[in-house]
Amino acid sequence: MNVTTNSNIKCSLALAELQNVMDPEIGLNVVDLGLIYRIYFDEAEHTISVRMTLTTQFCPMGESMTDAATQALQQVFPDDKVQLTLTFDPAWNSEMISEEGKKYLNK
Repeated sequence: MNVTTNSNIKCSLALAELQNVMDPEIGLNVVDLGLIYRIYFDEAEHTISVRMTLTTQFCPMGESMTDAATQALQQVFPDDKVQLTLTFDPAWNSEMISEEGKKYLNK
């Protein structure tokens, strides 16, 4: 899992909360699935820009997962606006799953 950020401390807080956001079809959280690509904190604008992906472009739970991710970040950073962008470049693959996630999935 390589999440690009400009604040390691805030990113750690964000990722800890995002571990509560589950992919209901797989049963694993978005962090361990490797779906979070970038979390950037703009102190001046009070915004958090998040770039994430889904396991497929046609994921039927995509909207609920992105909404849950946004809400999770709002819990930790209530004074900031969350701007979440979905990307499919690079496309997600199972190699992006963390070691903990692979153990959970028995891979």
